[in-house]
Amino acid sequence: MNTTRSITNNSRFQVSEFILMGFPGIHEWQHWLSLPLALLYLLALGANLLILITIQHEPTLHQPMYHLLGILALVDIGLPTTIMPKILAILWFNSKAISLPECFAQIYAIHTFMAMESGIFFCMAVDRYVAICSPLQYTSIVTEPFVIKVTLSIILRNGLLSMPLPVLAAQRHYCSRNEIDHCLCSNLGVTSLACDDITINRFYQLALAWVILGSDMGLVFASYALIIRSVLKLSSTEAISKALNTCSSHLILILFFYTALIVVSVIHLAEIKVPFIPVLLNVLHSVIPPALNPMVYALRTQELGVGFQRVLSLGKSVARK
Repeated sequence: MNTTRSITNNSRFQVSEFILMGFPGIHEWQHWLSLPLALLYLLALGANLLILITIQHEPTLHQPMYHLLGILALVDIGLPTTIMPKILAILWFNSKAISLPECFAQIYAIHTFMAMESGIFFCMAVDRYVAICSPLQYTSIVTEPFVIKVTLSIILRNGLLSMPLPVLAAQRHYCSRNEIDHCLCSNLGVTSLACDDITINRFYQLALAWVILGSDMGLVFASYALIIRSVLKLSSTEAISKALNTCSSHLILILFFYTALIVVSVIHLAEIKVPFIPVLLNVLHSVIPPALNPMVYALRTQELGVGFQRVLSLGKSVARK
């Protein structure tokens, strides 16, 4: 084992770096995954940058709903960027070593961005609930200050609650093994290498999932239950169709995000004997939703689709000049 060690104050060995082995079970040909993963990453970056440019460029999109979508686009750029450069470095250049501080920072970034995505979905569910169930009060409730306040509260909540994960991981003692059979620094994957007790790490990981993701998911589905109940009371079929169409794109993304999250969690809990599958799903869950979100909104939201066309047409005209 290629282990770099340093002597600690209490004369015990402590590893100074971890080795990310990549995708377990397919180390010999895992480099073939680099092309589809790189394409997904570039798609996520390009599509979300296009959303940000379009919202900034089009005055008709300067509304709270689209500002929330812009914040989601920023999160969807940050989430895959926390893991994909290192994964591609492993697959292309066999750059498997990662220092302990870098690994702990990646743990923090992954959990913070994942929780922020969940929080933004909850805020967008509230936006759709007010728009459909209380349309007359919408402009007075969902305002620019409202968007700023909920964004700051999400950043503060996730930033503070995610901080103990890397702090607790850094307090563990890594005295012998340093090879992580993964392509990223997952909290439990790293702490499982520790030589001392990691009960508190496992407990906080579970508690964080329930407090942030579990509560967000419950509140989101409660919001949509109220929306559906309100919509079904409408007398006109056309009114029902119009109301459901205003939140269909958001509902599609929510179902995909939380369904994928539940599947990944269940597979990890089941301790499946093919470790490649949960590792791949974990990576894809950080890349596919960011790549999928802009496309769904472009197809399902007419104003955004028109804005995309104008921005792309403007880009083409500038390129010709």
